[in-house]
Amino acid sequence: MDLKETDILGPDIEQHWYYRSKARAMLHMLKGTSASTLLDVGAGSGFFSHHLLTHTATAQAWCVDISYPVDSDASTAGKPVRYRRAIDTLDADLVLLMDVLEHVDDDVGLLKAYVDKVPSGSRFLITVPAFQFLWSGHDDFLEHKRRYTLKQLESVVAQAGLQVQQGAYYFGLVFPIAAGLRLLQRKASGAQAKSQLARHHPLVNGVLRTLCSLERPFMGANRIAGLTVFCLAQKP
Repeated sequence: MDLKETDILGPDIEQHWYYRSKARAMLHMLKGTSASTLLDVGAGSGFFSHHLLTHTATAQAWCVDISYPVDSDASTAGKPVRYRRAIDTLDADLVLLMDVLEHVDDDVGLLKAYVDKVPSGSRFLITVPAFQFLWSGHDDFLEHKRRYTLKQLESVVAQAGLQVQQGAYYFGLVFPIAAGLRLLQRKASGAQAKSQLARHHPLVNGVLRTLCSLERPFMGANRIAGLTVFCLAQKP
């Protein structure tokens, strides 16, 4: 999770429709299972790790991000969370890369580096922003390198040595709304480097959250369109 977005939403992030829905989609993709040791790569604030520690039996989390000023330790729901700028190897059975690969030039290389750090059998849950035609000033603000189709992400995952278990788009029901707004904004003002994330009126937030909730039970079948690509894979 990008720290720039944490700064925008602050303590309201747990209630924001986008992040609340994404966290629940993460649990849905993992089918409610927990991890003994979780490795969260590019973790930022550790939002998704905290969600897993709070809502599942996941025992501990290692959050890795080069943006941390120093290594530190904390806890969530009484479980240890270790914040590190880097790690060598780790006996993790679940690895998260939530909106990370789009930030680097060599996405296959970064993913493979972490595949090599964990044991066989480890699962990887990866998300990236979908569709290059949706590029906007928000991508420039977050310093993205690219957006992906589902097939492109699955190709990256396979090249890194993982076996794809499931891939899907999410935020499909809000896709037409978001795509229309992005294209209109780009036409009106160009792709200015500016975040499009904002606090919404509770009614708007509730409607968008409801749309995402209606979609979530069927997200595994969505290989057509959405704002985010999800991929669940495993190290053989």
